[in-house]
Amino acid sequence: MTVAATPCDRPDRSAPTRFPGTKGCRCSLVGMGSSQGDLGRDAGASARRDAWKVAVWPPPTVYSSLPTPVSLVQSEPMPNLALERAAGGRVAGVDEVGRGPLAGPVVAAAVVFPAGVPRKLAAMLDDSKKLTAEQRLAAFQALRASGRAEIAVGAASVAEIQNLNILHAALLAMSRAVSRLPAAPDVALVDGNKAPPLTCRIRCVIGGDARCLSIAAASIVAKVVRDRAMTCLAMRFPGYGWETNVGYATDFHREALVRLGPTRHHRLGFHGVGQLALDLA
Repeated sequence: MTVAATPCDRPDRSAPTRFPGTKGCRCSLVGMGSSQGDLGRDAGASARRDAWKVAVWPPPTVYSSLPTPVSLVQSEPMPNLALERAAGGRVAGVDEVGRGPLAGPVVAAAVVFPAGVPRKLAAMLDDSKKLTAEQRLAAFQALRASGRAEIAVGAASVAEIQNLNILHAALLAMSRAVSRLPAAPDVALVDGNKAPPLTCRIRCVIGGDARCLSIAAASIVAKVVRDRAMTCLAMRFPGYGWETNVGYATDFHREALVRLGPTRHHRLGFHGVGQLALDLA
């Protein structure tokens, strides 16, 4: 005997049988080849119930397809002061910005929090690459206004980048930033795996701008300061889009290089910029 199910045409809340996911529905079984009376008189019907094929209409909800509740989704941890406290003493977070662009300086910042970080300020600090321009500016202004952060900035010029190479120029910018702090730190937490030449103890922290509040703050300061510098240069050297691409190798910037040629703020050793200068000479 085979069994089909007829669609529920109306809710029947008095029906004694309930199936998961079918609230408000009644399911009727129609025997093919025998009547309901035959079923009632069949003393062996209960023994053959396993042979019934029951279809439920509408189909039950598939709960496994529901989205995971927001409270169960793990979010990325925010930077904190754990490494600063573990280091002990006066700790500076150090980071740089601008190793990849075709034009402009590389800029570094050093930040010390001598007396901790207010909770509201800490909530604004993160890896600068994760923040929007508006969020970075708000965090930069909050850092300066807080009175709780010592901030210093250093840079290496395009000429120094060409003479030293970009890695050593970035390390030079970091050294200059640390040297400009009001007092020398006991320890420097440096983002990345390369240490600049410093007189204090150094710990390199890979992904430090997403782990340490002082390095996150330094990454924000360096990014905002460099972006402002490139915006100022864009007014003196229009046509390259530096006010938006801040010197990075966008299609517009590359096309402008072909049209206008490189400026003295372009890094001639980068991504074919020097070859383009020779071709145009």
